[in-house]
Order: sequence, then structure tokens, then C-alpha cells
Amino acid sequence: MKTKIKFDGVVLIVDDNPETMNMLNSSLSEVGLTVLVALSGEQALTIAKLVKPDIILMDAMMPGMDGFEACRRIKADAVIAHIPVIFMTGLSASEDMVRGFDAGGIDYVTKPINMEGLIARMRAHLTNSRIATGARHALDTLGQHSLSADLQGNILWSTPNTHSLMESLGASHDWITTTMPALLAPWLAHGAQEPLLVDDLSEPLLVTALESKDKNEKLLLIEPANKPEEEDLLKEKFQLTTREAEVLTWIAKGKTNHEIALILDFSPRTANKHLEQIFRKLNVENRTTAAAVSLRYLSQV
Repeated sequence: MKTKIKFDGVVLIVDDNPETMNMLNSSLSEVGLTVLVALSGEQALTIAKLVKPDIILMDAMMPGMDGFEACRRIKADAVIAHIPVIFMTGLSASEDMVRGFDAGGIDYVTKPINMEGLIARMRAHLTNSRIATGARHALDTLGQHSLSADLQGNILWSTPNTHSLMESLGASHDWITTTMPALLAPWLAHGAQEPLLVDDLSEPLLVTALESKDKNEKLLLIEPANKPEEEDLLKEKFQLTTREAEVLTWIAKGKTNHEIALILDFSPRTANKHLEQIFRKLNVENRTTAAAVSLRYLSQV
């Protein structure tokens, strides 16, 4: 008998069939997963928003809101859109598989379910999802308010801090899913060369497009348009001189000592001397930590 490999995580099972639910609950609990259950698409949406499970197993065919519609709504909500959804169904026709992927599903299994195969797929998708989630949280830690959008301006995902920033400025769910795409779409269609000013919230925002390897997905950064100068903020917070604040600002932007010396018109030796004082005042040992400390502070003001 094979030893079952344990792995942790929270899985939401969405199915209106008690027998299927019990079988999945028992098998997935045995491998270490915490199991939540929903009997309908409506319940699945409510639980997903409240708990934010690591992965969702979604029955495709249910009365009322079916699994396809529930998945579409999950993927339309930037806060939970990152959660991978695996469809379960007794249907095996190719058009139904296409419907699942079109709705935003990441994988598809047919009933009766091969549990060994399902668990292997879940483990792989959980690993990939956690890598992506870790990258998004790293952006938050470094003070980057970032989100991803398709070419129609629909938000594919956003970091927690980005969503909090928009909500703090009065962005409702309808604004994020309807108004924001309408603003982004024409800007993206014209190349998004210059930052986009969004001025219909309580405070204006600037949206900047970054380079992306995926031509169908754009990585965007947002920041308050009226944000104080970073140099002034860093100077006041860490009791820096004007030159030290300028150097730290460029360090936070990833510039080397040589590049900073060229930008600020002094020698690399002078840049090193400023760095020594910056490290002492921030109580850090290297430029990477100095950049992280400054970015973390700037993201909070």
C-alpha cells in the first residue's frame, strides 16, 4: 500500500452531490488539506471572499448558478481571481472542457474521479499558485502597488495593498470591475506610453505600464498622483541630508553606485561615503536592505 504524501492548504469543494462531497472530504483530509464545502455557486462565492481558499474544486453542473458562472464571477473579482479552480464534471465532451477553461478554470477532471490523479494535479497547481502569490506579496513588501490587466482593461489580479489603496480612495467593486476597465482599455490600446491619470476617486491616481513578456497581459503600477516627493519623505523619516536622501531614493529604484554618481554628478567614491552614512542611520548593513526599508516606508505614507 502506497504512503500518501501529505501537503497543506485550504481547499473549497463546490458540489451539490452529498456522496461526491463525502468522498472528496475524506480523501483530501487524509493528505493534510483543510476542507471547506459549498453546495451551490452562490455559497462558493461567499466562502471564497471570506476565507480565500488556496484552491477550489468546482462541480460544473449545479442547479441555479452553475460552476461555469461561479468561476467567471470569481475570476472577475481581483481579490480572489488568483485562486486556481479545477472543474469536476460527468461531462467529457470537448465543448464542455472548453467552457471550463473559458470561464477561467485551470484544470478539468471527469467523474468518477481518480483521486490519486486529482491529488497530484492539486499539488502541482498549489505549488504554482503559491509561487505567484509569493511574488505578489513581495511586491507589496517592497512598496509596489501593482496589478495585472488584460488588453480590455479587466483586472486579472492585484496585490492586497493595491486593492486596499483603491478601496481607501472610494473604489467600489463595480468601479473596479466596470469603470476601471473602461478607463484602461483605450489607454492600453494606444500603447500606454505615458502614465494614465485616474481622477474620479477621492484622490487622483497615476497608472504606469511596465514591460511584460505576455502580450495579452499588462503589469501596471499605481500610485497617488499627489504623493509627496520621495526624497523629502525619506529625508524627514530617517534624518538624512539632502544628498543622502537623493542617493537612497535612487538605491530604492535599483540604480548602481556608478549610475547614481552619473545622475547626481559626483564620483562613485562620494556615493560610497553617502552610503556609509545611510546604512548607519537606517541601521542596516547593505544596499538591498536599505532599499527594502525605504520602499516599505514609502508604501505606507
